[in-house]
Amino acid sequence: MKPYCSLLILAALLLSSCNMPEAGATPDTAVSTAAAQTIEAALANQTPLASATAAGTASPSAEGAASASFEDVTNCRTGPGVNYPPVTQIQPGVSVEIVGFFPPNFWIVKTDQGECWVAGQFVTPAGDTSAVPTVSAVPTIEGGAPENVSLQKWDIFCNYETNEANITIAWADKEEESGYRVVRNDIIVAELAANTTEFKETITLLAGQTAGYYIIAFNAAGATSSKTISMGC
Repeated sequence: MKPYCSLLILAALLLSSCNMPEAGATPDTAVSTAAAQTIEAALANQTPLASATAAGTASPSAEGAASASFEDVTNCRTGPGVNYPPVTQIQPGVSVEIVGFFPPNFWIVKTDQGECWVAGQFVTPAGDTSAVPTVSAVPTIEGGAPENVSLQKWDIFCNYETNEANITIAWADKEEESGYRVVRNDIIVAELAANTTEFKETITLLAGQTAGYYIIAFNAAGATSSKTISMGC
């Protein structure tokens, strides 16, 4: 009976030794090691998150590059002036790259519809505009310069006491003009908006003196003028 009991005790000892932790490891350490191995295996099979610069994210503009933004919906045209047709409308808050400047106050910008022109009073520029190239060539437009200006009446009233003359000139409006210029004695003395049909001024004019006037109608394609009229006191 004793040999049989001894064999049972020995077998029990051998079985218990198979479930014991490694030497020097506590039960808590063994559990932690197993958990860490499980987490590491899970991370190895996980798809990494997309970064902020992944494909599909717009790349930032070059530092300091000139750009334009707008407070209101703004027409961007094929050239400098309302006679040029719009290419697109730029929405408020949208920023576009400035690629050129046309004196005195037009910017050429790059949009998703191509390059186009905007009037400077509608633009809020940012960045280094000093490096923007100046454009001298103006795009051509369909059509041509306005028809010759047809004067309707002209009048002068002379005040010999003050040596002043009150001048009035009227003309027929044109459909295709961007504006009018008034020329006195070969000097432009006024620039008027489109659809204007009359000009008045008071000048100093002594007895025996005369002043010559003509009216220019202009648009982006060119300019035409009226005949010259001479008025004197």
